[in-house]
Amino acid sequence: MNSFLDIGTILALGIALAVIVVILKTARIVPQRSNFVVERLGKYSKTLDSGFHILIPFIDKVAYQHTLKEEVIDVAQQDCVTKDNIQVGIDGVLYIQVIDAHKASYGVDNYRNAASQLAQTTMRSVIGQTDLDKTFEERAKINEVVVQALDEAAAPWGIKVLRYEISDIALPESIKDALEQQMRAERERRAAIAKSEGERQAMINVSEGQKQEVINLSEGEKLKQINEAEGRAKEIELIAVATADGLRKIASAIQEPGGKDAVSLRIAEQYVGEFGKLAKTNNTLILPAELSNIGGAVAGLSEVLKKAGS
Repeated sequence: MNSFLDIGTILALGIALAVIVVILKTARIVPQRSNFVVERLGKYSKTLDSGFHILIPFIDKVAYQHTLKEEVIDVAQQDCVTKDNIQVGIDGVLYIQVIDAHKASYGVDNYRNAASQLAQTTMRSVIGQTDLDKTFEERAKINEVVVQALDEAAAPWGIKVLRYEISDIALPESIKDALEQQMRAERERRAAIAKSEGERQAMINVSEGQKQEVINLSEGEKLKQINEAEGRAKEIELIAVATADGLRKIASAIQEPGGKDAVSLRIAEQYVGEFGKLAKTNNTLILPAELSNIGGAVAGLSEVLKKAGS
């Protein structure tokens, strides 16, 4: 009886295990952004997208599993020779993505290794056509050329080359020393040019300042002369106006009673005074013919004033 139970238990366990295996072989869940390649009796059958799928046990088999996410592949350092025969070490990073799981499974044995090797050979070819200086200046252009070549070559493998980035360029020590000397000389050249430009600009500024100073001085002298001329003209005008006004007042005073006698007296006084000054300042004395008749001279002047007044 116990033996019968033991055999029944073993059979039940065997059947349960077989059911579990069948379920595992039959039901497959494909994760998001993944593809499973199914083979039926060793031959490609279909590609499973993300989700739940039922397979035929022991006939269908998941042969390959691929992620459709973007993958990053580190391309090992390689020695490349530039167009000007300089050996450099290039490190790179490759970004790829599986777009066709069927081709990625059967188009190449290992698409990751194949893409890495292809990136190395392509980079050696591109660097061989580029001078050392250009490898630093045109790094983006070199990356673009490598991506284009890789994408064309990897199309039969069902992968898409998204981009390639040069992560490092290793130079020999001798080349580093030469480049440092070149950069030092370039910096000194730029410093000398900047200094000469500064001195030139300073000289230009000084000359401009002197020129402006001369212009300002001439403008000031011009304004000074104009102001002085205007002042002299104004002075002459005021003197003329005052003289004319004074003459008018004298003429008016002469016409008043006793005015002519006062003028005659004033003329006589000035005549005598001026003659006295002449006698003091000169050794040679010139005497007028009418000196004995001062009154006649004064009368003559008075007569002139009468005519002017009339």
